[in-house]
Amino acid sequence: MSGHSKWSSIKHKKAATDAKKGQAFTKIARDITMAARTGDPNPEMNPSLRLAIQKAKQANMPNDNVKRAIERATGGGDADLLQEVQYEGYGPGGTAVIVQVVTDNKNRTVADLRMAFSRNGGTLADNGAVSWQFDNRGVIAVDTTKADPDEVQLAAIEAGALDVDVSDGMVEVYTEPGDLHVVRAALEEAKFAVESAELAKVPQNKVHLDEKHALTALKLFDWLEDLDDVSRVYSNAEIDDEVLEAAAG
Repeated sequence: MSGHSKWSSIKHKKAATDAKKGQAFTKIARDITMAARTGDPNPEMNPSLRLAIQKAKQANMPNDNVKRAIERATGGGDADLLQEVQYEGYGPGGTAVIVQVVTDNKNRTVADLRMAFSRNGGTLADNGAVSWQFDNRGVIAVDTTKADPDEVQLAAIEAGALDVDVSDGMVEVYTEPGDLHVVRAALEEAKFAVESAELAKVPQNKVHLDEKHALTALKLFDWLEDLDDVSRVYSNAEIDDEVLEAAAG
């Protein structure tokens, strides 16, 4: 598992405060609104919306919040101002970073992103600068603390997964974007604990960072993910587990 992916998992498990939950709900609701606005408001007919709703359920987001987010998409108003935009940049140690945002003010968003990069050893870049280093994939995280990782791996491959990455207590399953739901359903049917499933940007190659650059990169990821407009952050940074654990406290 890439260092940034593992760091995100650590952060999400620690984000138990009301403020963090509130921000997470806001971001998930915005993703639901965008998915419903750009596709069918019926999740059975809209894979992106179905993924967003599943993420809401995993975050224990109230059903009323989900309903309001979908209604917001079909009701016009301020939802019409929202745009999905992707930005690219370079992080510490020459790493590649992709930031996906949902914003109603691109000027504000760009200013916030530029500050985040400049304060943490990076720089914002032009579109296309680093995205060629990533593939679009479905990514499924499976908790293996109560399951045999080899059995998860075999079930995933049999269901059509492209690759499987095994680490301490977790298996990450990679699929073609269109196969994400099929593989997830197969794993759930086999009674494996699927923690998350999403479409993601997966780096073709990773850049290993020494401790100094790794700590700066983690500060950059934190800063970016704490911005209200930011939905997702992807990087090709590879960070040692020891550094991740030390940074997590």
